Amino acid sequence: MQDATHEPASTPSPEEGRTARRARWRSVGPGLVVAATGIGAGDLVATLVVGGRFGYTLLWAVVVGCVIRIAFAEGAARWHLATGRTLFDGWRSLGSWTLPYFGFYALLWGFVYGATAMSASALPLAALFPGVADLKVWGVGTALLGLAFVWCNRYRAVERLLTVLIGTMFVVVLVLAVRVVPDAGAAFAGLWPTVPDGSVVYTLGVVGGVGGTITMAAYGYWVNAKGWDGPGWMRVMRLDNATAYVTTAAFTVAMIIVGAELLHATQATLDNSRGLLDVGDELERRFDPFTAKLFLVGFFATSFSSLVGVWHGVSLLFSDYVAHLPRRVALLGGGVTAGPDEGPSNGAGEVASGARERSPAFRFYLLWLTFPPITLLFLDRPFALIIGYGVLGALFLPFLAGTLLVLLNRREMPATWRSGPLSNTMLVLAALLFVVLCVEQIRTLPW
Repeated sequence: MQDATHEPASTPSPEEGRTARRARWRSVGPGLVVAATGIGAGDLVATLVVGGRFGYTLLWAVVVGCVIRIAFAEGAARWHLATGRTLFDGWRSLGSWTLPYFGFYALLWGFVYGATAMSASALPLAALFPGVADLKVWGVGTALLGLAFVWCNRYRAVERLLTVLIGTMFVVVLVLAVRVVPDAGAAFAGLWPTVPDGSVVYTLGVVGGVGGTITMAAYGYWVNAKGWDGPGWMRVMRLDNATAYVTTAAFTVAMIIVGAELLHATQATLDNSRGLLDVGDELERRFDPFTAKLFLVGFFATSFSSLVGVWHGVSLLFSDYVAHLPRRVALLGGGVTAGPDEGPSNGAGEVASGARERSPAFRFYLLWLTFPPITLLFLDRPFALIIGYGVLGALFLPFLAGTLLVLLNRREMPATWRSGPLSNTMLVLAALLFVVLCVEQIRTLPW
């Protein structure tokens, strides 16, 4: 396959080097998409709670969590670029069990996540425009808006929108972090690994919860949708990936600072996204109405960016999943189908991504994320479904870590791009961490 970014044979001049670096920075994009998608209302709640309970002492866990996520996303994209194959090509080669596992997970996860994303996006809008519409109406409206945008556009438009949204949320949380006047000494001390009494589960949660779950598997598909195809794009991808999680770390640290400096002064309960409205009330009491509204704008940008990113990225995953089912089912996948014995379904790249974005399977999953979950907005306590979703969600990251560990060390992976000691160590540690979190998730279920 043609490589558009080979290094020149001669030594580049300083000016050529600067031009090449600027070109790489201008190429950054999929990383911002995965960062905007991976940070949601749940991350706002978790980081504020951690900051409120333990101050700055778990800042180091944010750094560790982001390093682990860099290893995950880099591994997924490296497989796409080095082999010219998608993750589902790799997963299918590990055994037929991977297909029903992902299919069941994706349908259950999408059903519950759809309702969660709608509610999280609706809350700040209802608070910003009180009396305009019911919370359920706002929720359905944001879902339909996300559906229409992703249905009618392609990756490049999604990237532009999410870049604006992540820029908005990034600026908002940094402004808030500065306004609450952080304790710089305590913040730097928090970078030294310590585990306060009673914080083990929270520490693991911070390490394991920074920056998304299934959306990390979508990163390789966004890389292809950007038009990056082949090992020559590896350096650009790694810069892009590092940018994503540096942004994620800065955002998370800023929210912990807000929690540490703000929540100790309030009895606000942040057990769910609705508790974030109490943070807005406290900001208004402590500062002014503008600061409270600024927080709500950041809250909406965070929630809606996750909604749009999931509507696009996980639909891409689902489309490729359908393309790897037996041919009679894979017809839903459109022009990127493959039978069970045909090898790779396509060459990675922008053309294949465009075919997925137009496929019936992609659009089916968009509709699945949008319309069935609306029913959950009208149910008071859908406990059984939420419990099943929690358990299955906890099982996905060990699956991703374990399969990447195998795929990135197989013979079919070009020797130059196989995982080295650092990548393997990070993936092993990640697999162990998420197994522990999975066991903890199951242990604490209300049986």
